[in-house]
Amino acid sequence: MPTSVTVPELGESVTEATVTQWLKKEGEAVEVDEPLLEVSTDKVDTEIPSPVSGVLTRIVVAEDETVDIGAEIAIIGEAGDVPAEGGAPEAEKAEPEPTPEPAPEPESAPVPAAPAAPAAEAPAAPAAPAAPRASREDATPPVDVETISGTGQVSGTDAVTEAYVTPLVRKLAAEQGVDLSRVQGTGVGGRIRKQDVQEAARRQKEAASAPAAAPAPAAAAPKRTVTVDTTLRGRTEQMSRLRQGIAEQMADSLRVSAETTQVVEVDVTNIARLRGVAAEQFEAREGVELDFFPFFALAAVEALKSHPKLNAVIDSSNYEVTYHAIENLGVSVDTERGLLAPVIKDAGDLNLGGLARKIADLSERAHTGLLNPDELSGGTFTLADTSGSGVLFNTPIINQPQVAILATGEVVKRPVVVEDPELGEVIAVRSTVYFALTHDHRLIDTGDAGRFLQTVKERLEEGAFEAELGLA
Repeated sequence: MPTSVTVPELGESVTEATVTQWLKKEGEAVEVDEPLLEVSTDKVDTEIPSPVSGVLTRIVVAEDETVDIGAEIAIIGEAGDVPAEGGAPEAEKAEPEPTPEPAPEPESAPVPAAPAAPAAEAPAAPAAPAAPRASREDATPPVDVETISGTGQVSGTDAVTEAYVTPLVRKLAAEQGVDLSRVQGTGVGGRIRKQDVQEAARRQKEAASAPAAAPAPAAAAPKRTVTVDTTLRGRTEQMSRLRQGIAEQMADSLRVSAETTQVVEVDVTNIARLRGVAAEQFEAREGVELDFFPFFALAAVEALKSHPKLNAVIDSSNYEVTYHAIENLGVSVDTERGLLAPVIKDAGDLNLGGLARKIADLSERAHTGLLNPDELSGGTFTLADTSGSGVLFNTPIINQPQVAILATGEVVKRPVVVEDPELGEVIAVRSTVYFALTHDHRLIDTGDAGRFLQTVKERLEEGAFEAELGLA
């Protein structure tokens, strides 16, 4: 009996998905849980597996087509079944479409009056179809592919849209040291596929006189840096689905919550000292660098246990408050596609090393589009890091349905008045950082928020993390 394959739930607030690549063709056998296709949403790229074993008898949705969650995308038949007539003409027509190049001949057809004219212009006729194709391709290289993919779908024929280079392809390109702007896509509409990157990598290795390992570090760097798209000047475009989602969520948050922000300055000199002593040993043991952010995350999670009001959710329909018994910490990541907040589940059960590993892992996969849908939902409190842009502090907007968000700024050295046991008040150079807490005043009063911030401040300024670092 035929089995319908539908788009599954892919995370909170995700309402549609775009088919980016079919991994199986009509008529091919598939096993249960074997990946059938890749889809892209406003938050993640993921694979959809086959729910049963059998034969892919019909592809309902072609590549680069967007459908709602729950929509039918394919039909799996029993072994021995043959593809249905006209099953997925769009998927197959997409490839032949560029092939019938004779179509441009009508451009010279308006001059058929004189038989000699077409004969004389015959050499020009083949050049005519090549010209428009070249102009479309020539318009692509000047555009930074990773940058455009972060700004969403661009209108017009002079730019690459987000669908053409998925995070999965960008990750593969980074691993292989392939410059995507030099790759000619063979997918629908010129989309760059995995096979194109693999072929480009193979050619690079053959052409290189030296080992191809050198380009890899240069290609890996952009994953951590969001480039600025200067081609935006004077352009009108549709906001990406991710950007639309962020816009709706942020505006809705301000409509729902009574948001106010408090800021404190924290002296993290003791943590800076510990990092200098334990960084090398920590990285060797945990496999990640010892940054300030894991310390901030640990202090925030510990404070949530003492201040449960900030780890809650409000049901506005009946003014009911639920105080969470766990700490699921959302951590903001600034990616090429937009801001994401993957969630560290049960963060309250992790130590400093565990938090550092989870933060590094989620951040890496947020940049490469390999997060699972459930890793972008279920947060009870969010910690936002704005230090990457050199900002001292900002006023973050609450990630609904949470009731608070804590933003950390850049750690800087500044002269501070401190108390010396022998000299009294002296001016010393200290490492400091600002913490900005936005909270929902419907539940959390100014005093509640202030006490939470003081708990975080005292924990960090004390700097008693020797046991966590194996120095005790």
